[in-house]
Amino acid sequence: MSDLLEIRLPAMPECWETCGACGDEEVLVTEILVAPGDRVQFDDPIIALETDKTTLDIPTPYSGEVVDLHISPGDAIEVGTLILTLRRN
Repeated sequence: MSDLLEIRLPAMPECWETCGACGDEEVLVTEILVAPGDRVQFDDPIIALETDKTTLDIPTPYSGEVVDLHISPGDAIEVGTLILTLRRN
């Protein structure tokens, strides 16, 4: 049996814990590091983001297969934005 999971931009990426400057603002998606059909392992980077102060990769919290992407490079997203759908099996 497989489960579909919605992966959303987390509330506290590592740099937000120390800096806090971008925690309440939109951040720019600079790169999508996966595509539908790709298999990812826990903690693999899935997107790259840019803030006013830094660039960071956001990892996946689960292993599985990427089913669908819900964002594109150039999108401005905020905490809670749906990034991708993952089939966990």
